[in-house]
Amino acid sequence: MSSNHANPVIRSTTILTVRREGKVAIGGDGQVSLGDAAIKHDARKIRPLADGAVLCGFAGSAADAFALLDRFEGKLEQHKTNLRRAAIELAKEWRTDRVLRRLESVILAVSKDATLMISGSGDVIEPTDGVAGSGSGGNYAVAAARALIAHTDLPADKIVESALAIAADICVYTNQEIVVETLG
Repeated sequence: MSSNHANPVIRSTTILTVRREGKVAIGGDGQVSLGDAAIKHDARKIRPLADGAVLCGFAGSAADAFALLDRFEGKLEQHKTNLRRAAIELAKEWRTDRVLRRLESVILAVSKDATLMISGSGDVIEPTDGVAGSGSGGNYAVAAARALIAHTDLPADKIVESALAIAADICVYTNQEIVVETLG
């Protein structure tokens, strides 16, 4: 990822979220890479925030993501768990703060009624179909999830799990150590 965040492509992980039939699931693989080497296989990249009312997944630098998630949790507290408002405030601060704007990560955040992708370039994107992915295998996982939604009756959590497994078969920076959390 470039320092100006113009292209938020993150390697070394895959995060996916799917919203279906009143439920939302978010999942991620467990791989952590340093350069071209996988150095950890069972990292947990999904975090509950706001007493479990919001679930977040992150792609990018883990240290950067943890710093951002701490700030994001503060924004959620400040805005009474209003995910959209907290995300906008985090994105504004992330884009303008001299220290924060150097942090390289993308956050996917879900609540019972919103799915958002938040980046350091100030983007807060809400997918119209409730499907969003990030990381090196994100596009593979999104494509697989959309196909599963169109051609199966699987619930959101099973779609996330299956789509991440498909991405792991394609992307060398994604593994089969999948964690999925749900709301709703």
